[in-house]
Amino acid sequence: MTERKPPGVDFESFVDKQIREAAERGEFERLPGFGKPLDRPNAPYDESWWIKEKMAREQLSFLPPSLALRKEAEDAREAATRAPSERMARRIVEEINEKIRAALARPPEGPPLNLVPYDVEDVVASWRAGRERRTS
Repeated sequence: MTERKPPGVDFESFVDKQIREAAERGEFERLPGFGKPLDRPNAPYDESWWIKEKMAREQLSFLPPSLALRKEAEDAREAATRAPSERMARRIVEEINEKIRAALARPPEGPPLNLVPYDVEDVVASWRAGRERRTS
């Protein structure tokens, strides 16, 4: 665990001391990519580049809650049209509709939601049409 900064010690000198001691112990020499150039020689400056690259490596993403719900709604509609049964399709649409209604009652952070609950019968009609195409 990192030791705490003692009272009365300048923060910068405290951090500098920890960095110097770690360098003397050789802790920076065992880091991946040590001594190699960065992979971004001609990339435009972006102060968040390392965060974006880390998230890409870890297969993470972050969307504001309103955009995440939009994406979830799109995925739910697609899943409903591919559901193995009409009952499952209805359940998927009803579950996402509950989330949409909750978000409309209390809008989440981020851009405008721009969603309304799906018409269950319309989605089920799409499901039936897809079934008929697959069986034909």
